[in-house]
Amino acid sequence: MNVDEVVSRASFDANGLLPAIIQQHDTRDVLMLGYMDAEALRRTLTEGRVTFWSRSRQEYWRKGDTSGNRQYVKGAALDCDGDALLVQVEQLGPACHTGAHACFDVDPLDPTVGGSEFDAPEEDA
Repeated sequence: MNVDEVVSRASFDANGLLPAIIQQHDTRDVLMLGYMDAEALRRTLTEGRVTFWSRSRQEYWRKGDTSGNRQYVKGAALDCDGDALLVQVEQLGPACHTGAHACFDVDPLDPTVGGSEFDAPEEDA
């Protein structure tokens, strides 16, 4: 599929944005979430570096242009609905602006853990 076909298949939200999940290609660590418009997606797929659209600054940005903590594209896939993108990268340095390895390392939660054993029907005593 060529880049124009990918961009036309992507389902951007009302603001013209597509959520992009960034994942380390070899460890499968989920590093961060960013947003792309059509041009950022096009740049990401053709330049080998991840490009985002900054919602706060209203401009394009590439991870590492100021920090040096770059993301090199190793693979990418739209989800089944085309409304989310997974980008597998080689991350150099921390992915989070706080200096943490990943944005999801910063504020871990303590949810109740579920499992298939909870779906089993109860036996009559």
